[in-house]
Amino acid sequence: MVRYKGKGVYGAVAVGKVSVFRRRDVEVKRVRVEDTEPELARLEEAKEKAVAQLKQIYEKALKEVGEANARIFEIHMMMIEDDDYNEAITEMIRGQSVNAAYAVAVTADNFAEMFSSMDDSYMQARAADVRDISNRIIACMNGSENNRSVCDEKVIICADDLAPSETVSLDKDKVMAFVTAHGSSNSHTAILARNMNIPAIIGLGEEFLTQIRDGATAVADGFTGELILDPDEKILAEYRQKQKEESEKKALLHELKGKENVTVDGKRIGIFANIGSIDNIGAVLVNDAGGIGLFRSEFLYLEKSDYPTEEEQFKIYKRALESMAPKKVIIRTLDIGADKKADYFDLHKEENPALGLRAIRLCLSRPEIFKVQLRALYRASVYGRLGIMFPMITSVSEVEEIFALCAQVRKELDANNVEYSENIELGIMIETPAAALISDKLAPMVDFFSVGTNDLTQYTLACDRQNPDIDRFCDTHHEAILRLIEMSAKNAHANGAWIGICGELAADTSLTETFLRMGIDELSVSPAFVLKVRDAVRKTDLSK
Repeated sequence: MVRYKGKGVYGAVAVGKVSVFRRRDVEVKRVRVEDTEPELARLEEAKEKAVAQLKQIYEKALKEVGEANARIFEIHMMMIEDDDYNEAITEMIRGQSVNAAYAVAVTADNFAEMFSSMDDSYMQARAADVRDISNRIIACMNGSENNRSVCDEKVIICADDLAPSETVSLDKDKVMAFVTAHGSSNSHTAILARNMNIPAIIGLGEEFLTQIRDGATAVADGFTGELILDPDEKILAEYRQKQKEESEKKALLHELKGKENVTVDGKRIGIFANIGSIDNIGAVLVNDAGGIGLFRSEFLYLEKSDYPTEEEQFKIYKRALESMAPKKVIIRTLDIGADKKADYFDLHKEENPALGLRAIRLCLSRPEIFKVQLRALYRASVYGRLGIMFPMITSVSEVEEIFALCAQVRKELDANNVEYSENIELGIMIETPAAALISDKLAPMVDFFSVGTNDLTQYTLACDRQNPDIDRFCDTHHEAILRLIEMSAKNAHANGAWIGICGELAADTSLTETFLRMGIDELSVSPAFVLKVRDAVRKTDLSK
């Protein structure tokens, strides 16, 4: 029996046989060609096939993990058509008279090395993407798949790492779990695994790869991040009991549908859902959320090649409000920048984009774009209960400037006899230490706070949340973070505002009681976690 320790990215237990996921090694040789035109034609044909495959994967991902997470495959399709990438390949074919497959492989290596050497963690992640699309193009050129298919029985997939396309392409009915030697908890693959509800462990290390073998029995514990290879009967019995208990817990959670979010001593808590698209509203309703606590409006911008018009935005917001009425929908204004980029914004390259022109800073720097969104939101407000929240706040003057723009928008709508609700709640996100520290000054200005724990953790601990090398330093339960949240809650209530949490910590049930004792009024989580958090709330007794 051998134990390996990694990091669990989706809490569940799997017991079963191992299937080692191996990519077929496609040997790409340099071949001199006399006529380069046939090679260029082969390249174009392979790219068309690759795009067609990615469209199929995108459609599968839409159904299984939602639009926001499926977008990575749209990015892959765009990368295949990237001018610099294609120019490098075609120039090599023509200039060196070489075969297309070799030109693609060399270009992939060059681009991947270029991305890896950048300081920006978002751009570093593009190294894996460019290799993924290049391997797909080469496989299409050779008329083969670039990986081995999963066997017919249910298995635990083990691999060095998995590209997002490989993760989504797995048949969920045949996969009990996946474990990888490498990877980051913030990687696209880890995020996809959580949304697919597949038990997953990452970062088991190189030694794991040398000892794992097809057909071996293993236990994958996504809660602890432990993989046990060749467990004895005692361990097997222990984990099968754990599986049974988890299954019973899930059945009990479903019984919580329709129940109130109230603690043992009678305190009511709002449990809302986070979404990135109106396509996710069905999941919000199915999981019985009290409303939408975070609608990430930036995905309206990320999925387009030009700025969405006021009318396009209005229709989306209207549909969301109508679908959820009379439940509340809180829409976060545009949060472009850092790891969320849209080329048509033409943002300058920044040495540290997480600290640069992003979110509200971008909106206030380009008020003509911001006002389009505000007009669409105000117009839609008559169709339901709307809350608007503004991200990345650091000062009172920013809030004053935002409200001045809101006043301008209302004045313009009044002048044109356009109806809007007088009962819109306006709030800000607490995701910088600055906002938490001056929350006593910010609270009297707004109706609510919403704590974005992902960025609050990043900025408080000076830890890039996209960098896998510093995962062990990124303590989401750090006392400094909890103190900032508690301070914000105290100041919100002292000034008549309510406070929620919409970051990933909202779904961490080990902190539910802590948050409720701080005075948190609302927790907004991924739809799949609503009932789990409800269970934790209903078991909490604040009178003790």
